[in-house]
Amino acid sequence: MKAVFLSASGELGGAERVLLDLLAALRETRPAWELHLVAGADGALPRAAARLGVAVHPLPLPPSVARMGDARISAGAPRLSLLPGLLLAGPAALRWLRRLRALLRRIGPAVVHTNGFKVHVLGALALPPGARLVWHVHDYVGSRALMSRLLRRLAGRCAAAVCVSRSVAADVRAVCGPGLPVRVVLNAVDLGRFSPQGPALPLDALAGLPAAPAGTVRVGLVATMGVWKGHAVFLRAVARLPESAGVRAYIVGGAIYATEGSEVEVAGLRQLADELGISARVGFTGFVAEPAAAMRALDVVVHASTQPEPFGLVIAEAMACGRAVVASAAGGAAELMRDGVDALAVPPGDAAALAAAIARLAGDAALRARLGAAGREQAEREFDRTRLAAEVAEIYRGLAGG
Repeated sequence: MKAVFLSASGELGGAERVLLDLLAALRETRPAWELHLVAGADGALPRAAARLGVAVHPLPLPPSVARMGDARISAGAPRLSLLPGLLLAGPAALRWLRRLRALLRRIGPAVVHTNGFKVHVLGALALPPGARLVWHVHDYVGSRALMSRLLRRLAGRCAAAVCVSRSVAADVRAVCGPGLPVRVVLNAVDLGRFSPQGPALPLDALAGLPAAPAGTVRVGLVATMGVWKGHAVFLRAVARLPESAGVRAYIVGGAIYATEGSEVEVAGLRQLADELGISARVGFTGFVAEPAAAMRALDVVVHASTQPEPFGLVIAEAMACGRAVVASAAGGAAELMRDGVDALAVPPGDAAALAAAIARLAGDAALRARLGAAGREQAEREFDRTRLAAEVAEIYRGLAGG
């Protein structure tokens, strides 16, 4: 089997970490397969893939194409705001597409596996004769004004859509219609890397804060800086906690994506913390290369997305690390957890409910330990990356043989 994977991003956001885990598991379990990665940008993803023995082909996206996206429209910007970007990106996108088409024909893959909306489109347009296209869908497409139209038109070129949750699968079926085969394959994590044992990051030092007093309960939002990841909700929840709760909060993450309008600014979050009067109780670590080590430094990991989460990789990762989790119960995230058993569930965007859940965990070490242990058991049952490789390999074989 010869497979080519396409990624617009070179950095390790959630979708890219899943792709890297898939590549690692396929390399371990199908060593005879020939794996290639076409990376639209340099970064940790192509470097890590190369260390796995994957053939990496750098093909940098033009800046106008990398910035283009409809995240701003999903956040409320007018649809016409896309027009200048489309006009600027058009010629550059066509040139990049010709290079991609030539590269794919030289490689001659049986399967082209795309990992993100931009490369779903570009991969469909560049698909070489005889290859089967697999879209790995990590996000909802129905809310994307431009991408929903493009994917609906291109669905006939796609042999299968791999969706990360039942919630995403339902969305893809609604957009693309019944003709596109849809398979649900849950994301996975490296259970050796994301585990309760291992080094922990010095979060206070990274955030430029003095060492926290003994007995402080560390609570962190570990996420990309996506506009809907709930950073402001988290800060407002922290502001509702009295100082006597003994909680120190951390925002762990930094900007990684080039798409215009897709991320919040840390400066704005710092200003909000100042306005809420909690600057001394909140640390901003910036991007961390080892999220597992960040999670091990926390007592509670918070997932605060304000919109339905397609999957909620941080939930699975925090469970694997044996940490107590508070998560927004909507979309695919709600499929991962059992409220009160392996996590505490709160309504998305509800700062008061989030504050109450944090306060409950801060005051009950036994509950934190019980949720953490149950979360690790859930991760071992559901999120092993060997399972991910087996399910995806079965799809490939069904499409292309081998």
